[in-house]
Amino acid sequence: METTISADGTDVRFYDEGHGRAIVILGPGLDDGTRTKKLAAILANRFRVLRVHRRQYRLDLEPCSVAQEVDDVIAIARYVGEPVIIYGHSSGAVVALEALVASPSSFAGAVLFEPALPVNGPWTGPEVIKQMRAAIAAGKPGKAMAIFTHRAIGLPAWQARLVGGFTALIPHYRRLVPSQIDDLDAMHEVGNHLAAYAHNTVPTVLVGGGRSPERLTSVVHAVAKAMPRTETCMLHGRDHGADLKAPKEIAQVIAALADKVS
Repeated sequence: METTISADGTDVRFYDEGHGRAIVILGPGLDDGTRTKKLAAILANRFRVLRVHRRQYRLDLEPCSVAQEVDDVIAIARYVGEPVIIYGHSSGAVVALEALVASPSSFAGAVLFEPALPVNGPWTGPEVIKQMRAAIAAGKPGKAMAIFTHRAIGLPAWQARLVGGFTALIPHYRRLVPSQIDDLDAMHEVGNHLAAYAHNTVPTVLVGGGRSPERLTSVVHAVAKAMPRTETCMLHGRDHGADLKAPKEIAQVIAALADKVS
């Protein structure tokens, strides 16, 4: 794992693989940089891929703001030394969007999968967040994750229970659930920032899954409508986990944009 230094002096951690045009990957919730390993491996056949261990999901640090994660991304672009392609997934896509606003010259292109931007108000209310934190305090991260995926993401209750059960069984994911709640809070702090994205100058592809909950795909269309220089790509038969279930399809979208802007 490589490191560079962010604006506030915090070390930024990332995996640096492959050679060629640089692609920075910002994973979704519960990702410490390892979730996107398969996606990165596919892209690394042709590109230099830097997959970030997002600050929000580092257990050695305190919860952070999206602005701090944006500074981390800009630090990585500076480390590369040229404009990069950025891929962001879910909350990682919101960090990417904010980075495009903060430093457009740092980026040659962006691919954003179902940004977790609360365009229609908070994903869930404070009482639900309180329930999630209470579940964590009671030693039940699986229950917290089930509440999150049902009440915030919009999965059916039965499916959310499966996600919660799976999360509880995997130590790697289980320990990151508190950070997922912090990530949700950070998304709410950003709020509906569509007006800022209307000034985007970076070629951008917004991606959604045909089987994702409507409240996620509606954000894809809302951001696409607000931003200039965007294309929309809906992946038939895929859902919010397309990066895990169909990494080749995601890689094709990213590679196509990278080739287009080269």
